[in-house]
Amino acid sequence: MSEMITADLVDLDLSADTKEAAARALAERMVAQGRVTDLDGFLADVAAREAQMPTGLDGGIGIPHCRSAYVTEPSLAFGRSAEGVDFGAPDGPADLIFLIAAPAGADDAHLTILSSLARQLMNAEFTSALRSVGDAEGVAALIRGDEAPAASTSEDSVASTSEDSVAASAAASADAATDSTAPAPDGDGDGDSPFRIVAVTSCPTGIAHTYMAAESLENAGREAGVDLVVETQGSAGFTRLDPAVIAAADAVIFAHDVPVRDKDRFAGKPTVDVGVKAGINRPAELISEVRGKAERGEVTGGATPTPVERGGEEGEGYGSMLRKWLMSGVSYMVPFVAAGGLLIALGFAIGGYEIKSAPSVMQHFVWTQTDSWAALMFQIGGVAFGFLVPVLAGYIAYGMADRPGLVPGFVGGMIASTINAGFLGGLAAGLIAGGVVLAIQKVKIPKAVRGIMPVVVIPLISTAIVGFLMFVVIGKPIASAQKGMTDWLNGLSGSNAILLGALLGLMMCFDLGGPVNKVAYTFATAGIAVSNPSDSAMKIMAAVMAAGMVPPLAMALATTVRGRLFTETERENGKAAWVLGASFISEGAIPFAAADPLRVIPSSMVGGAITGALSMSFGATLRAPHGGIFVVPLIGNPFLYLIAIAVGMCVTAALVVVLKGMRKPVAGGTAPGAPEDIAAPAADTKQPVAA
Repeated sequence: MSEMITADLVDLDLSADTKEAAARALAERMVAQGRVTDLDGFLADVAAREAQMPTGLDGGIGIPHCRSAYVTEPSLAFGRSAEGVDFGAPDGPADLIFLIAAPAGADDAHLTILSSLARQLMNAEFTSALRSVGDAEGVAALIRGDEAPAASTSEDSVASTSEDSVAASAAASADAATDSTAPAPDGDGDGDSPFRIVAVTSCPTGIAHTYMAAESLENAGREAGVDLVVETQGSAGFTRLDPAVIAAADAVIFAHDVPVRDKDRFAGKPTVDVGVKAGINRPAELISEVRGKAERGEVTGGATPTPVERGGEEGEGYGSMLRKWLMSGVSYMVPFVAAGGLLIALGFAIGGYEIKSAPSVMQHFVWTQTDSWAALMFQIGGVAFGFLVPVLAGYIAYGMADRPGLVPGFVGGMIASTINAGFLGGLAAGLIAGGVVLAIQKVKIPKAVRGIMPVVVIPLISTAIVGFLMFVVIGKPIASAQKGMTDWLNGLSGSNAILLGALLGLMMCFDLGGPVNKVAYTFATAGIAVSNPSDSAMKIMAAVMAAGMVPPLAMALATTVRGRLFTETERENGKAAWVLGASFISEGAIPFAAADPLRVIPSSMVGGAITGALSMSFGATLRAPHGGIFVVPLIGNPFLYLIAIAVGMCVTAALVVVLKGMRKPVAGGTAPGAPEDIAAPAADTKQPVAA
């Protein structure tokens, strides 16, 4: 088996000042050694993985990594930076940087070795030795396990590349997962038996963070005197914990960024559910938190929400936590917006705008009359729209406090609708409901009433408090603010409307389906989420939908007219982007933005702003909360609306072509001036695997 790291893959004087530059510098060493076939294609995969979650760790470590079709064999490059490179770690820049590259179909043995490295990074003696070794060969030998750190034993070294040691490591992990047989605990951790915890760790690639979180949790468990067993769900597969071990456990910790497999095995126990980096950075806090839940008798009845759906993690900034909570509510609300809005729009398209005055279809429905079907669609859509604010509030509270937050959140949202507080009221109700539930859960209660807390006590008290606050205290001021915003939208005209269209266009193209994009979308849908939206609200909806189509269509156009500036993979993605853009799927531009963000994102924002401004100036309107060619029949001034999209698309494509033409040719692309039909290398025709 070839060595994954050699002296040629070590840079002890890494001079990069950004994480992208650091990854490129180390990846170039892999290309020179024939371990990576397409530099930019591979870096796009690294960037896509980095976009999912920063790879910086406490202690000055950065571990950019991915699985990619452009990797010929599992490889590891190491860089040591004197100035440090920011990889998003809470404690600052990283001076030890590991670029881990795994092929799309890496075998289990190689992945086991990479997981051993990930665990070893939790060893302070190992990282200290990496900072002190003075030659590249010595660093490579230390990482391979040929040399152990001066103060550590051979058992602490990274697994060697021999098949026997890999098999032994895998067997030891399996034994630890299945043969843990301590006496049954007493349930609250204060008896003779140790408090027992089972944990699951996983990350998108299953190479590094998965095993680092496991190692960190195991170390913290030993320090706390807790019997803690971890199931690592990594790329090399996983061995399920023995059902007896799970049954005997007092509590569960999930540290994951991908869904936990067979999660129902852990139902009915106190559970802490966080992202995988929390398992690495603050394991002791997680153990303390789950013990506290066990003492209070808080249990999970079934599949728990993901870290994005649940509340923000302790230790995160309030802004980050608030974003997660709000995105939880918005993500559950969007399907109601789409279904209800499209049905209402179809009702208008078939029966005209007077259909809103039609009697209830329960009183009058004629199967052969078109107007009856139009009225049916309009009324079903109106019912769906009636759920928007309650669902928004309910799932904001759910994101903060899990299932106990649903009842007060939904009730608070319905009150907001009743008193005409609208979306602002829904946001306030959701945040208040979640906060009230979290406050109640922190109160220590007798064991005798713990069983009825989730189903009786918490819903009763929290709903009463939220209802009082919404009806008596804050409801009226919020309703006044909502009315003021509505009146402002209705009064928009001229340059003010054009500037708003440009701003919303910028937001739609800033992060391509991310939080800023969702804010613009939610703002637009809030205006039409009524039975009789104003003309200004429908103009805003049209501007937002038009701008959201620009980035993927522009990337498709750019790859068509100047294919030599793009890699083979990007050219293939460009073909799909035509369909994605026409369907209003802004995420179709993400592969291009991840590979070249400094050129693609600003260009997209310029084109989106132009499209939004033109759409507003043309007076295009849209009653449906969706874009794409499917809703063109529902658009007011459809020809000018399409012109606005075309102009923005051409501007973005032109900017991307100009900016890319100013740099050196990309690896895997055709050299400038060469015929575009020259075949790319065979290895470049593979599709990359998403990290």
